[in-house]
Amino acid sequence: MAKHPLQFIEVRRKDPDKQPAEERVRHFGEIYGHYDPANAAQQAGRCLDCGNPYCEWKCPVHNYIPNWLKLIEAGKLFEAADLSHQTNSLPEICGRVCPQDRLCEGACTINDMGAVSIGSIERYITDEAYAQGWRPDMSEVADTGKRVAIIGAGPAGLGAADILAREGIRAIVYDAYPEIGGLLTFGIPPFKLEKEIVRRRRKLLEGMGVKFVLNTRVGVDISFQQIIDEHDAVFLGIGTYKYVDGKLPGQDLPGVVDALPYLVSNINRQLKVDADPANFINFAGKHVVVLGGGDTGMDCNRTAIRQGAKSVTCAYRRDEENMPGSKREVENSKEEGVRFLFNRQPIEIVGDKHVTGVRVVETKLGAPGPDGRRQPEPIEGSEEVLPADAVAIAFGFRPDPPAWFEEHGIESLPSGRTRVSTHGEFPFQTTNPKVFAGGDMVRGSDLVVTAVFEGREAAKAISKYLGVW
Repeated sequence: MAKHPLQFIEVRRKDPDKQPAEERVRHFGEIYGHYDPANAAQQAGRCLDCGNPYCEWKCPVHNYIPNWLKLIEAGKLFEAADLSHQTNSLPEICGRVCPQDRLCEGACTINDMGAVSIGSIERYITDEAYAQGWRPDMSEVADTGKRVAIIGAGPAGLGAADILAREGIRAIVYDAYPEIGGLLTFGIPPFKLEKEIVRRRRKLLEGMGVKFVLNTRVGVDISFQQIIDEHDAVFLGIGTYKYVDGKLPGQDLPGVVDALPYLVSNINRQLKVDADPANFINFAGKHVVVLGGGDTGMDCNRTAIRQGAKSVTCAYRRDEENMPGSKREVENSKEEGVRFLFNRQPIEIVGDKHVTGVRVVETKLGAPGPDGRRQPEPIEGSEEVLPADAVAIAFGFRPDPPAWFEEHGIESLPSGRTRVSTHGEFPFQTTNPKVFAGGDMVRGSDLVVTAVFEGREAAKAISKYLGVW
């Protein structure tokens, strides 16, 4: 029976249940529940099938969103899983960590009345299909005899491995960490992405023939020359791990930490990868100030709360509307007790033998800068000191090309981003023809989903380069 044309009005948006803040701050597990098949079908049925799917085009991987929503509404779970994986190598992860409010859901035709819950349904599709026995169908894939090395088991590398495996190309993924995922595993806290989800993806990829060589640092444990000699091509997806230095006076004071080492230390402890208490950064009982308004800043906020910080204040130099972080994560931070100070730019970290506070100045937004965003301008006479005995700096990350790049003719731009072809026969090819690259090391620090997209597109170019396509 055809659905009612006004179903999106009669059926209101209903997200999976979220744990109350007073409960979730006592653990590090995921805070959102799951749809059951009936709820998933009902929510998928809210899609208008508008004929002009802005959601699809706003999605960096251009998911066939209206199509798999129809399949879920019709109860065709495995078909939806197959379709979802045609465009996205990590749909269950993107469904959890993407800022849907700025992407697909933000472009939904009925957004003003409550957008279709695209992210939650995307997560449901793979979670439920896997639980029911779905696996990628590799029955018609023939081995080409080609071998491609992938350096970096983060989103870009995993996206590349997925496409190469489906083309019958053997993908061997090297990574310095003991688990796959890169920052999916060691940077994003488990309350946003439980690590079993990443381990499950590893099993799926290994079932497709992908091989992982972990605890292996290229240039240390194995030379890049050996890798390039033993493979027909190489894909680089090593991400961005070098923090943006705000050059604040006092930033070297004890008690001041960079966001990534802070988050990694907490996750390492939970994963029992590093049990040395000397490497664990703990904000329990401290008055914490987090500097930065992106998703990494929100991760620091919510981690500090769970560690038992006395207070957490997040200072950001623009207003709330212009925060780069997901609105969902900002709201979760607020619910969990984080205090936000907008239009506050840090100018100095104060203290003697240990940090005691952060000096900030109030700002107003001026004219747009080169990136199109309005620039914060200090307001004279508005300085104040925010008391703190712990500070996390979350100003973002940038590429850090390894030493072996130059030796092998791989050029970087002045920004540190890797130079790749954008209009040639083989997109994402570096200045070494046998080497391709994608993700954050090429475009700068960005979203998980954009890294997945570039890894997949680079893999298609590699397939063409090897004569497989």
